[in-house]
Amino acid sequence: MKHPYARGLAAVLVASCALLAVAGCSENGNPVDFNAGGPGSASTPVKPVDQDTRMPSGPKSEFRITRTLDDGTHIARTTLKGAKSGVTGSVWVWAPKEYQDPKYAKSGFPVLMALPGGLGSPQDKDGVTNYWVGGDIKLQENLTKWTAAGKSLPFIVVMPMLNPDTRYHDGSDIPGQQKMGTWLTDDVVDLVKANFRTFHSRDGWAFMGSSSGGFASLKSVLKYPEKFKAAIASGPDIVPDSPMWAGHQKEKDANNPEKLAASLLKKGGPDVYIAFQAGSKEGAGVLNPIRRFREKYGKGPIHTTFQVIPGGRHNAWDYQKGMETSSIKFISDQLKAPIPSDS
Repeated sequence: MKHPYARGLAAVLVASCALLAVAGCSENGNPVDFNAGGPGSASTPVKPVDQDTRMPSGPKSEFRITRTLDDGTHIARTTLKGAKSGVTGSVWVWAPKEYQDPKYAKSGFPVLMALPGGLGSPQDKDGVTNYWVGGDIKLQENLTKWTAAGKSLPFIVVMPMLNPDTRYHDGSDIPGQQKMGTWLTDDVVDLVKANFRTFHSRDGWAFMGSSSGGFASLKSVLKYPEKFKAAIASGPDIVPDSPMWAGHQKEKDANNPEKLAASLLKKGGPDVYIAFQAGSKEGAGVLNPIRRFREKYGKGPIHTTFQVIPGGRHNAWDYQKGMETSSIKFISDQLKAPIPSDS
């Protein structure tokens, strides 16, 4: 069951940029260096504040601004040619204002991988994009607000392409298709480690996604709990359902959250934290599979919550209401915050 509800956002985003020059559209296309030659860059190496902090390893990617927030922070895009997957596509990244604060210059930051629903519409000139970058949805502005309120950690938000074409790849390596699972969980991660101060441990890595992006988020954490600790899964598919799985049952099972959860329960860990969300108006087809999953698998090392958003429907705006109410705090409480230092 797929819900490409945001395919019509392309015109909205273009119009938003044209009308909101004050928000930084005039900077669009300019290169940006998130480390800007400061502490932790190759030119001024420093000793990390703790052993878990990982300084940028390179190679340095070229990021170009796609949107600037009122606080001066940037969302920027790069083209990633995945060394492990062979997939080439767009990745957008936003670093919060805390990332430039000198007191955190020796510390890693937690990473939130934000995945879209549908096919990831709208499209840019290089292919399918990720609607979490848009100024109409305002994910980054909301995270800034939630961080100030103590509800959220100051996440580096990474927004990769989810599908390389107009088919659903389920965030997986479907035989005979592009290796989108490897792209998401290896190549994009390596890109972030190469360019940003992060954490070595899984305590600094989480997913957030809606609909098909919620499925990919849920599946990735359950499949690789040694790499990722938490996820917000909003209105997710619970089992893989791409038509491209036909004839590949073994591989499909290896990417089925139910089977992955059963295996994790059998192993007894490591612990993962899943914040499910759905709108009250989404209906039984969305709500009941989540409830069944929690009843059967939400125990032992699999810690879950379920935020039913009053009046909520299947869209990114309503899902952010659930994030503000409880879900962003639930995962933030399980992850590592940047560590301040005096010098």
